Amino acid sequence: MIDLYTFATPNGRKVSIMLEEVGLPYTVHVIDIRKGDQFTPEFIAINPNSKIPAIVDSDTDMTVFESGAILMYLAEKTGQLLPSEQRQRYQVIEWLFFQMASVGPMFGQLNHFRKFAPEPIPYAIDRYETETLRLYGVLDRQLKDHEFICGDYSIADIATYPWVAIYEFQGLTLDNHPHLKRWVETMQQRPAVQAGMAVPRL
Repeated sequence: MIDLYTFATPNGRKVSIMLEEVGLPYTVHVIDIRKGDQFTPEFIAINPNSKIPAIVDSDTDMTVFESGAILMYLAEKTGQLLPSEQRQRYQVIEWLFFQMASVGPMFGQLNHFRKFAPEPIPYAIDRYETETLRLYGVLDRQLKDHEFICGDYSIADIATYPWVAIYEFQGLTLDNHPHLKRWVETMQQRPAVQAGMAVPRL
């Protein structure tokens, strides 16, 4: 059994989508980051960095934090969504790290400065919107000749989708990135994606 500690954010939804895709049973524990639940001693014992998501796997007595590490752990546990052949495996890992290092941080900063900053800072909004659109272009080019980011559906898609899916919330459009838009629409049709995006129910 997997215990999932999460909240309704793109990073949290990566893991619930993954759990739905691989069919592992899991129990959801809501860590309300608006109330500071992530800073309780109980949660710090699970993730010393006080960030969601995190999992505890009672089958293996493993605790894993950082969403990318969790996706790799669950892929290896189930033998799904991460190829075993070296070249294909590292392509997926490359794009997973691309999401972790670029998509998440840049899109997250745009979210913050556009939606949550106490006062608008045009320089910051312009900076992070420009970088978000650049990253849209990187993904669009990759998806031009691939149904999914690495050809076959993988943890690279699961990691990236929740961040791109919020484009309207960010005040953006995918109309200038047709291959990325097609991929988003394809991802939206997957039952496991739909179920994972609804976790947790607040």
